[in-house]
Amino acid sequence: MISDVMPTYASIDLAFERGEGPYLFTKDGRRFLDFGSGIAVNSLGHCHPALIQTLSDQSEKLWHCSNLYRIPMQENLAGKLTANSFADLVFFCNSGAEAVEAGLKLVRKYQSYSGRPERFRVITFGGSFHGRTLATISAAANDAHKAGFGPMVNGFDIVPFGNSEKVRAAVTKETAAILVEPIQGEGGIRPAEREFLAYLRELCDEFDLLLFFDEVQTGIGRTGYLFSHQGADVNPDVVAIAKGLGGGFPVGACLASAKAAAGMTAGTHGSTFGGNPLAMSVACKVLDIIQEEGLLKNCVERGVELRTRITQCYQNYPNLVEEVRGAGLMVGIKAIVPAGELVTAFRNHGLLTVPAGDNVVRLLPPLIIDQNHVDEALEMISDAFKALT
Repeated sequence: MISDVMPTYASIDLAFERGEGPYLFTKDGRRFLDFGSGIAVNSLGHCHPALIQTLSDQSEKLWHCSNLYRIPMQENLAGKLTANSFADLVFFCNSGAEAVEAGLKLVRKYQSYSGRPERFRVITFGGSFHGRTLATISAAANDAHKAGFGPMVNGFDIVPFGNSEKVRAAVTKETAAILVEPIQGEGGIRPAEREFLAYLRELCDEFDLLLFFDEVQTGIGRTGYLFSHQGADVNPDVVAIAKGLGGGFPVGACLASAKAAAGMTAGTHGSTFGGNPLAMSVACKVLDIIQEEGLLKNCVERGVELRTRITQCYQNYPNLVEEVRGAGLMVGIKAIVPAGELVTAFRNHGLLTVPAGDNVVRLLPPLIIDQNHVDEALEMISDAFKALT
């Protein structure tokens, strides 16, 4: 089939007509258990009734008016986020890459505002992923994402993930901040040790750097905490979120302490669509549901069960899987065979998953899954393992 869509995605020849809870359905009636969630986006599953109603109600009132005017729903959502985090202030945008970009501008502005304009460099880590803009691909170490797009944006020093000595050695008089994912998602569900994150906090305090967490994938309940870093008990200065915040509606945000955001005054940054009433109303409802319906606890319990049972299952197939890792409902299966073979085998048995770096298959189910969904997924995984052997 010839398509007029720019071929930047190696899309599978599979199209869905509708979704319901953790399931997706094709036009011919085939049903798939969606443990990819649009890459950790559909945090409440597909077509959650409360989100449909919220979006429908708001669509009849106001879609867009721009940030030339106050948007009360922005203030409402910002209040919910700051009340449940380290942050004092929030900037709204439309995607994870935009949220990270906002944070990168903010950390430079902080140093300049503090009288240190020479501090503009950001320490980042091998295996990271922060988006597809020029700055965010420059911040990561993936050569495939950079090929043909050079020269890269200057200002990033990439060091090995989890290596405290290398981080300290990378700090110079030009360093402004440290940017890290508490758990690398695209990099293969690689969790940072709590001690490493705590060390980064100490290092930033020592040199007056900003600690910037990319929680685009780990945030909004994915690991059993509203923000993953809360599980490590380490407070950042800046956090980028997106994905699960809108439950499928495009929205992103950059959270910051008042100190870190002191230089972000009127005119320093902006977004035409960022913080629009549709996105704000849906995101407010997502946060309410996650916090009021016990989904954080469910995420922890289902995540433990999922990782434990997959580990038990693969013991019978030692030539397929090396380990299972992750936190909450952010699960990585480190494969021995090519990860793509596992993804295909799972899909052939009705389970949708997501490939990642380090030869890992990601399972990122919606936070609403229950015991029956875990049972169903494990049956599909077991059948896929059998088929591969």
